Amino acid sequence: MSRTAVTRPRAPRAHARPARPPHGRRPGRTRTRHTRAAAVLLLPFLALFVLCFLAPLGYAVYQSVHRTHRTGPLGLGGHPTETFAGLDNYAQALGDPTFLSGFGRVLLFGAVQIPLMIVLATALALLLESASARGVPFFRTAFFLPYGVPGVIASLLWGFLYVPGISPLVEIAGHLGVQIDFLARDTVLWSLANIVTWQFTGYNMLVLIAQLKAVPPELYEAARIDGANAWHLARHIKIPLIRPALVLTGVFSIIGTLQLFAEPMVLRPLASAIDSGYTPNLHAYSEAFTGDNPHLAAAEAVLLALVACVLSFGFLRLTAGRGTDRG
Repeated sequence: MSRTAVTRPRAPRAHARPARPPHGRRPGRTRTRHTRAAAVLLLPFLALFVLCFLAPLGYAVYQSVHRTHRTGPLGLGGHPTETFAGLDNYAQALGDPTFLSGFGRVLLFGAVQIPLMIVLATALALLLESASARGVPFFRTAFFLPYGVPGVIASLLWGFLYVPGISPLVEIAGHLGVQIDFLARDTVLWSLANIVTWQFTGYNMLVLIAQLKAVPPELYEAARIDGANAWHLARHIKIPLIRPALVLTGVFSIIGTLQLFAEPMVLRPLASAIDSGYTPNLHAYSEAFTGDNPHLAAAEAVLLALVACVLSFGFLRLTAGRGTDRG
């Protein structure tokens, strides 16, 4: 009877070397190279971010907590010096009724103008995205063109359309028996809203169209097979899927509303209702370059930035909560 030899597996060596990665690369070196490459790519952005955002913001905060001290009769003698003022400039700004009324005015402006503009941009985006005619690129460009016009030029163009005596709109309204003054105290705010809506609706429309183009066409085909019409597609598929773009345009609109400056500045010589404190930005500009008080203007600018941050993040939290509830 023959015996079969049984071979036992050899135990691994205690000092066995780990397997080398392919091509002789070590994970640590590869990770370091990727980190360096990412740092090199991010360096230009970080440099511009620091120079164009953090540095001006820090300088504005520094200016807001100082004041200029002048000596002599009427403050005209000696060399003016800067002294630490703490929160005095902020208290002065918050105690100025003109500055606070400007905040209330732009909040009312945004509460009416932003929803109207977003609705118009959404309607135009849905119409142009669903249309198949040859003229769609032309209309898309035509709706976007007002955004390419600088705010000062747009305000000048609409200013001529608002001034009685030379405005064809006022003349046509007069022939129809309607007496209207676009630059009166009760209507000038909505005249400004018309300029902003005309200028930025096309931009928001393109943002929404870009989001619509990212929606898979299979979703539309499946909905049509299930019997959905154009209204059902827009309400139950397109609008919910472009919600991130709607939130983005809403945040940009909130920030832009609080920064309202060029339009009232240009129309100010034409409308007596627009004074130096009509908007917070215009009030800060007047304090800096007319009132010779850059420290108070810096405090007002910082307050304006804080309000913009609070409203923007509040809007994001509100929309995120609604999206979670719907989900």
